[in-house]
Amino acid sequence: MHKRFGYFGKNSQGTLKRSDTIKTTISGGLYQAPADDTVMTIYMNQRTLAKPFSCSGTGVHSGVRVNLTVHPAPANHGIRFQRSDLPDSPTIRALFRNVVDTSLATVIGQEGAIVSTIEHLMATFAGLAIDNALVTIDGYEMPIMDGSARVFAQGIMEAGIVALDKPRSFLAITKKVELCEGDKRVTAVPCDHFSITCGIAFNHPMINEQSVTLDSRDNTFLTDISPARTFGFYRDIKMLKLYGLGRGAELDTGIALTDDGIMNEGGLRFPDEFARHKLLDCLGDFSLLGMPILAHITTNKSGHAFNHAFLETLFEHKDSWETRTVEADAL
Repeated sequence: MHKRFGYFGKNSQGTLKRSDTIKTTISGGLYQAPADDTVMTIYMNQRTLAKPFSCSGTGVHSGVRVNLTVHPAPANHGIRFQRSDLPDSPTIRALFRNVVDTSLATVIGQEGAIVSTIEHLMATFAGLAIDNALVTIDGYEMPIMDGSARVFAQGIMEAGIVALDKPRSFLAITKKVELCEGDKRVTAVPCDHFSITCGIAFNHPMINEQSVTLDSRDNTFLTDISPARTFGFYRDIKMLKLYGLGRGAELDTGIALTDDGIMNEGGLRFPDEFARHKLLDCLGDFSLLGMPILAHITTNKSGHAFNHAFLETLFEHKDSWETRTVEADAL
């Protein structure tokens, strides 16, 4: 699945391209490869959207319908969420130090304002190399859409992506960092690009043990990761609803598992869709570092809380990483 290339050349836009080229085909018209069939792999300059895009949907826990718009933003703005329904429309920076809850989803907050369940949109920003955006939302919980990041990815690709006149900064792992707790584990080791491997294990005949890898050089986020849906056991969803949670959880907002199968009539999008979605969640959580990562990250049985704990551990080990502004001629 993952090809390896030993040489990269520069194109006229200041990004890097593969000297060997592959064609990328995305079902549903999400993305069309450039005319010369070159796949962009490492972006040297910061990026944002060419124009805004909007969507609406229901929060998976609140059951409340919300509207959001993702706006372009200038260089060094980062990713910020703005609560348009609150007085003075407060904004919250999407950074791990602003995470206030990880029990059921990743929630960020500042000065009393929160935005919940941001991980799917954050994964989309990371997967499509979007460094700067302003997300305005008229409620406290992000819409779950179909349980995946596909709608967000489609919206960004249709809006278009533009490069900004500022270089990207990368957080480069220089020495192994690992957090373990029982059979939960997150490990980051030095690497000259970003890749992530996620492993899961569930006592269910459709899951069992699964592992999947996303390598940034292969440019497969759109095809292989963004369509993967969230999942949960139907018995757990019923229990959540009794406690006033999971109000927006339906068969069209994720995968509902029974004891020996799934309830969704359309079946799975991938045989290992469960692991792919866990990777999507991890990608969103780790993007809260606030800059792209140069490392290979491996996770096993991790979730939002453990991912956040790893980021805190990483920043405690300041001798294990450095920030770099990568010059095109250096690669």
